[in-house]
Amino acid sequence: MGYILSFTNQKGGVGKTTSAVNVALSLGVSEEKTLLIDLDPQANATTGVMDITDKPMATIYDVLIKDLPIKDAITSSKFPHLDLVASTHDLVGAEIELVSIMAREYQLKKCLKSIKDKYAFIIIDCPPSLGLLTINALTASSAIIIPIQSEYYALEGLGQLLNTVRLVQRHLNKKLEIAGVLMTMYDNRLNLSKQVLEEVQGYFKDKLFKTLIHRNVRLSEAPSFGKPALLYDASSKGAMDYMNLTEELLQRVS
Repeated sequence: MGYILSFTNQKGGVGKTTSAVNVALSLGVSEEKTLLIDLDPQANATTGVMDITDKPMATIYDVLIKDLPIKDAITSSKFPHLDLVASTHDLVGAEIELVSIMAREYQLKKCLKSIKDKYAFIIIDCPPSLGLLTINALTASSAIIIPIQSEYYALEGLGQLLNTVRLVQRHLNKKLEIAGVLMTMYDNRLNLSKQVLEEVQGYFKDKLFKTLIHRNVRLSEAPSFGKPALLYDASSKGAMDYMNLTEELLQRVS
């Protein structure tokens, strides 16, 4: 049975897509059959693995709005344990188009039903908003990971996200859990990073992953080459951080 994991935070620029892409690849190279779904209209997860995947013939927009079976939108990668369902900018209109669909919050869950058992993990990269696409992801998910950047205002807006999670748990998906909170862009030379870490630790306690994702140039460069950090520079601090995170995640969900 596939464990469906959404990376979500309505704040942009927190390392959400970088985390989704690198965890998906790390799971794949660990021989965990993994599907990465790009649910963000910006399609950054799609371009972030462009160098290692085939050209997509269909996208998540076709699946959600045009009723294309999701198996026909799955794109293979160079790794036998990693597949992709791509996104394009067409997905911008999906928020409006979903409104008129019956049981619109369950559309993604319904689409995933036929392939869920074929994967150990399904990783969803959510858009930076709390609209219908994100609600669909939360309704379909087993759990979420919340990336938070180690910067001022890190916790701003999180109350709204946690409130949305509680509403989804109450009305749409009683089994939804928070798998963990992930600190990204951490710089141990900065007092600010340490202060934010303490604040987040005090708020989330054992939900905070022990693994910290350090600020790393290689992590920032990798997407422009269409590769996850692990393939761009496997020895970089960023790549090693994501391998450690994946190990910790596997321990948490096993």
